[in-house]
Amino acid sequence: MARRGGMKTTPHREALGKAPLGLGLRPGAKRDRKSITLHLKLEVLRRFEEGEKLTQIACALGLATSTVASIRVNKDKIRASSQAATPVSATQLTRCRGVLMGHMERLLSLWIEEQRRQNLPVSTLRIQDKARRLFAQLQHEQGGGTWAASFGASNGWFARFKARHKVLLTAEPAAADARAAARYPPPRPVLRALLEAGRYSARQVFNVDETGLFWKRLPERMLLALEGTAGPGPKASKDHLTLLLGGNAAGDFKLKPLLVYPSENPRALRGCCKASLPVVWRSNRNDWVTPSIFQEWFTGCFCPAVESYCASHGLPHRALLLLDSAPCHPAHLVGLSAHVRVEFLPKNTSALIQPMNQGIIATFKAHYLRRTLGQLVQETAGADPPSVRVFWCRYTVVTAVDNIAEA
Repeated sequence: MARRGGMKTTPHREALGKAPLGLGLRPGAKRDRKSITLHLKLEVLRRFEEGEKLTQIACALGLATSTVASIRVNKDKIRASSQAATPVSATQLTRCRGVLMGHMERLLSLWIEEQRRQNLPVSTLRIQDKARRLFAQLQHEQGGGTWAASFGASNGWFARFKARHKVLLTAEPAAADARAAARYPPPRPVLRALLEAGRYSARQVFNVDETGLFWKRLPERMLLALEGTAGPGPKASKDHLTLLLGGNAAGDFKLKPLLVYPSENPRALRGCCKASLPVVWRSNRNDWVTPSIFQEWFTGCFCPAVESYCASHGLPHRALLLLDSAPCHPAHLVGLSAHVRVEFLPKNTSALIQPMNQGIIATFKAHYLRRTLGQLVQETAGADPPSVRVFWCRYTVVTAVDNIAEA
């Protein structure tokens, strides 16, 4: 016999703390928790009713004795669940799904970081799609068969995921200043005061914002994307453009998009009158909206469009334009028009409080992608259709402009 802490111990007592042979458990290792189906719990109770002992049941079903004992203690609840028409194959979904969710979100975070290192665009829709596929893959690896439909990567989940993992998708500075946004007077009272002072209706309140668009880039799950750079295709620097999108608060007037392209006269536009395009075409080597481009758009496009809109709807010729504090928005815009009041939001807060950032731009991009893929499906169907690659090579910025206008 050995002494431990001044107390006598017997070989029998020492053996009680050891794991059974053949389980492969290391000292200090945690035993994996096993999900117990309702059917298995009912089988345990049936064996108890037939007179089997606890240890016999545990050995026969491969369960821990503590688990079998717990099932016996909770037999009334288990039978109530069975009588309530709970499927006998139902498992402890909450715990298992939570484990899968945690694993999936960690993999998703790593994937997002990898996309950023490769300078690939990462959108809300793309992340949600990747999350669904990761979850389904993990579920398949663990033998699940019916959980995939229960995870739809909803907008609510995505908002919580962003908060948990500090994910930012805007082109704003990484530190979207929540404190500055909080110090900014509450939007509703301030806006109400501006509306009352200027006697603006919702039709006369406008907001615009810039966004980048990869106009010729398929989702990664598409065949062309999987084929990589084999064959002809646009360079990454040439399939990007910048858009200025906006409209009024009433939602009945969408401004003609301003499009900034790296080239003033791309091959696809040769012989085309740019004034007839459904966008305002401007060029910049870096496809940026510069202060001069924005000011020209404000005086030459926005103000005349607002005047025409107000006249056609019998509204007084006045409007309120809300802008973020981006460098391309000149401060002297405030005094350029006697009929348009320009109000700037605090710096580094547009991602939090600017109207266009509350899902409008993301929805536009989703519609653009849907139209593009719809054209792909239509063109590559039927008798003797072109291949996906041929269609994609024929897809020019002119086609993209039409889809932008319709999106």
